[in-house]
Amino acid sequence: MSPLPGWRAAFRIARRDAARAKGRSALVVAMIALPVLGVTAADLTYRSALPTKAEELTAELGSADARYRDQGLGPVRLEQMPDANLWGTYKDSPDLPPQAERKPVDVPATFPKGSRYLTERSVPASVTTRHGIADARITELRVSDPLLRGRIELTDGAFPKAAGEIAATDAFIEASGLSIGDRVTVRGPQQHYTLVGAVELPAELKEKSLFALPGTVIAPWQKSSKDDKEILPPQADKLEWLVQGPPGKGVTWPDVLAANEKGVLVASRQVVLDPPPASEIPMAAQMNDFGGGNTELAAAGVTVAAMAVLEIVLLAGPAFAVGARRSRRQLGLVGSCGGSRGQVRAVVLAGGAVLGAGGAVAGVAAGFGLTVLFRPMIEDFTGNRFGELTVRPWEILGIAALGLVTGVLAALAPAIVAGRQSVLESLTGRRGTRRSSRVLPVVGVIAIAVGVAVAVYGGISGDTTFVAGGSVLAELGVLGCIPVIVGLLGRLGRRLPLTPRIALRDAARNRSRTAPAVAAVMAAVAGSVAIATYTSSSSAETEYRHQPNLTSGVAALNTTDTAGKAELPRARAAVEQNLPVSGDRADIGRVWAGSDCFVYYEEENGCGTLELVKPTGKAHSCPLKGEGARELALRLSAEEHKRLMNSPACMDENFTMTSFNIDSNKIVVGDAALLTSYVKLDDPAAAKALAEGTPVLLNSSYAKDGEVTLKAAHIYNDRDRKNRELHPGKAVTTTEQLKVYVAPDRYASTPSVRMIMPQRTADRLGLHSEATGSIYPLDSEPTDAERQAVDAAIKLTGDNTYVMTANSLRQGDDAAILLILALFAGVVTLGAAAITTGLSKADAEADLTTLSAVGAPPGVRRSLSGFQCLVVALTGVLLGTVAGLVPAVALRLTDLRSALEKMREDPMQSAYTPIVMPWETVGLLALVVPVLAGLLAAALTSSRLTLARRAG
Repeated sequence: MSPLPGWRAAFRIARRDAARAKGRSALVVAMIALPVLGVTAADLTYRSALPTKAEELTAELGSADARYRDQGLGPVRLEQMPDANLWGTYKDSPDLPPQAERKPVDVPATFPKGSRYLTERSVPASVTTRHGIADARITELRVSDPLLRGRIELTDGAFPKAAGEIAATDAFIEASGLSIGDRVTVRGPQQHYTLVGAVELPAELKEKSLFALPGTVIAPWQKSSKDDKEILPPQADKLEWLVQGPPGKGVTWPDVLAANEKGVLVASRQVVLDPPPASEIPMAAQMNDFGGGNTELAAAGVTVAAMAVLEIVLLAGPAFAVGARRSRRQLGLVGSCGGSRGQVRAVVLAGGAVLGAGGAVAGVAAGFGLTVLFRPMIEDFTGNRFGELTVRPWEILGIAALGLVTGVLAALAPAIVAGRQSVLESLTGRRGTRRSSRVLPVVGVIAIAVGVAVAVYGGISGDTTFVAGGSVLAELGVLGCIPVIVGLLGRLGRRLPLTPRIALRDAARNRSRTAPAVAAVMAAVAGSVAIATYTSSSSAETEYRHQPNLTSGVAALNTTDTAGKAELPRARAAVEQNLPVSGDRADIGRVWAGSDCFVYYEEENGCGTLELVKPTGKAHSCPLKGEGARELALRLSAEEHKRLMNSPACMDENFTMTSFNIDSNKIVVGDAALLTSYVKLDDPAAAKALAEGTPVLLNSSYAKDGEVTLKAAHIYNDRDRKNRELHPGKAVTTTEQLKVYVAPDRYASTPSVRMIMPQRTADRLGLHSEATGSIYPLDSEPTDAERQAVDAAIKLTGDNTYVMTANSLRQGDDAAILLILALFAGVVTLGAAAITTGLSKADAEADLTTLSAVGAPPGVRRSLSGFQCLVVALTGVLLGTVAGLVPAVALRLTDLRSALEKMREDPMQSAYTPIVMPWETVGLLALVVPVLAGLLAAALTSSRLTLARRAG
């Protein structure tokens, strides 16, 4: 007797029913296969892109057995952990001698007998490119040796074989514009090399570096610097050794301990892959167990998997319900022939198993195919080559099983409903009447209220577990309210035209079909909006805390010392010819009193000083610094603290960097052009003040009654003979009250400038000044080629000038994350809306036939499908947007709590924790996606209808 009576027949019926309703079956298989595809591709990509320990060692060692390093301490005993990341000297070791007295270590003498080795040493250098010059790291290493296979691979040309040859990574060649056969010159020693090959580092595809034979770069450079004092010596790294141990033995732990006795650190492949027991590691006794549980990570993974299963069930469930409804006569015949309710349920559940298995197989197969197809693109994005396509069979089987279980779960509710239906209703085609539950919406509202409260509590208390739990509870509460919300949609169509009115009423009448699709869209959009909101808020916080070195959209030409003044005319021409300059330049200068401290800095009190004296008082002193600051911080909210931090008095304490060749007073000599090009102050009154000799003060906290106090100590050094003859006698200290034009407070944050002084005012006060550079407005951010070109052109003028641009904030992958989230939610929305539209067409075929019979135009069928799709997509997106704000806001409250704690420890620490809506993402989801879904549904729906002949 079969242990599963009736299941064989149930599976046979389900298989034939799936083959008969090909469209509906394809929809279900697609919805199950898509998540399985995504998870399979993600698993394969993650496992393949995440290097194993062996692959990490290959990236560092190639095929060598170990890397030996002299730590520069001399022949003293070391102790290390097996991976060589942690090391130190023994506690009972004598004190280290001074650096100059330390004896060198004979590192090759510590190698196991029978070993062979390669030496490796790197040096930063400035080299010529096709566009100009660029900074790069040159490594002296015989890259043609088989020991380096796996770490460095040749992609074009040949490896260097002679002293005048060099190889470069593909990334460097692309950025520099060079080709194989071009000449590369190391600036300084002016050593010339021929680029003979292109190589790649599989673990660092974006690395921009060069490779030459040992002894062909650093040694000649050192010789040139000894012969010519104008050439700076190379700043080379320490020499390292890549060692291949005796055949069949490698480098063992006893070999490592022996090298440690001589002061040498060893990273051995054999030891890292098969570490010795802790009892054999001297340093292990000092180390704490850093192993921690990954319970939070595991809980997050389980939660994500559960939500994914829930979403598939919500999407696929209505398809099974419609399928069971369309097969109700067949199920009624099963019952009329003596089949039990359990056997009826078995037929529907078997349909879920059949389609779930089909979706799982299709998803896994497609996941493998897409991963292989897009592997080069993924490698370029991650910046490292896959060692191999890593497949973990049990994980793949688990993903496939998840698809199968999801199909069965999606069919569970329709199976229960089909089992409860009477045989008479099934055979006559009556649907019966079933009222919506009145309890579920009440429970849903309570769950929303409790979930929001728990999430907010978690945010305020800093407990992310409460945040996650409360957010999930609130989202489940919204799910419980969706049938009621869908029911209310029907009342909105009373005054609408025909097709949107029918679409709304159809959605309200068939809630069992509409509500799950809306819920699925809501779940996808809620997750995307939550992450997008948190990401955009964090980006806004990072942008607020960023301290730029220059105003954005400009390039600054600066001198390094007083000798650079003579090079400025040619350097300015170089900038104007090679950068995308968009307007007239603004020249800047520095001002000082007495002898120049940039020249006469060796003696104490050997040069003059110039100070912009800051008044005391409420409007001038920052209350967040000094006595009483911490007590004040305890009473401040984040918004109040932000206002104080942005006040001119505190802004000056917070932004202290200077990017120009000036002192910490940040007084520059300039004219009205500096206001418009750099300060971005387009004020005729300020320009007029400068023209009349009145300084413009950007930080109002230094002004009192429209004046500033300028204190100058005119101290002249005896070595400054020219000025000393003009100013004999004792040093003179003067204090001047200068009338100034005070700019609005928002200009206090202008980088590197506190006050602009006209040249005539500096001369009138007896101060010294000289030009130090120019500011150029730019049309766009300079490209790599433009930067290399301008650097090369400036170097031709001398070594005393340089160009810099604003250190713009690196956004990282935030923009890509927001785009991916929007695309993900958009795809799910389109899919859910399409499935619901397809199901409604299949379920409402009789209604469409009636419409055509009473004379409805053919276009009604097309527009009805479009509006049905629009209703589902728009409702789900709007609900998902609201639901997604709960976890995002709660998590930002957690961040706010942490920021306030840090601010109260250090009042000058920012506590700004904004909540920023990702309006681009929300707009795309709320406007573009629903409209696109409706248009696609309308376009893909046939306006023709073949009238079916009624039976009987």
